Amino acid sequence: MLRYVRTFLPWIAFAVLSTNGEARWGALVGFAVACGLVVLDRRAGRPWDALVLEISSAAFFGVLAAVACTVTPAPFGDFGPAVAVGWLAVTAWVTLAIRRPFTLAIARTMVPAEVAASPVFYRVNAVITAVWAVAFTLNAGLLGLLLAVAPHATVAIVAVKVCGFAIPAVFTVVYSKSAARRARALVS
Repeated sequence: MLRYVRTFLPWIAFAVLSTNGEARWGALVGFAVACGLVVLDRRAGRPWDALVLEISSAAFFGVLAAVACTVTPAPFGDFGPAVAVGWLAVTAWVTLAIRRPFTLAIARTMVPAEVAASPVFYRVNAVITAVWAVAFTLNAGLLGLLLAVAPHATVAIVAVKVCGFAIPAVFTVVYSKSAARRARALVS
């Protein structure tokens, strides 16, 4: 669970620092944090395929920071948070489409090789990634809608942002444990 929270630190920084259509500082800090995570994870020996979200985050925030620092008004205006989560949705859906769910390589680092090689392990991670993809998609849509019709509804916007990450995170933990219990029961 902490691994996922750490992975989303650039997005959390962006969400906190990008208010009132001002994406510049959020994008710069998001880019710096994402790059820092990639460097730290590579030094720790994590494989590139376990860093899909970190690399995607660095790419998104790098481009956004470059544009935000050179274009006025800031790109995406008030819809920056919705676009940012939309990018995560696209990233998650693409990893599913190419049959490399972004959770797969992360989860591989937490289990023995024989478990990671099983088809069930792949299916569990495909389900978890699909839940994240749906959550990101719904989060982006709801944020876009809220920002369009009630841009000053700060509590609702924050609630959507938090739920958009908390719900799939909790699902990931619960579903992973449930799948592990089922697998152990089959072996026993």
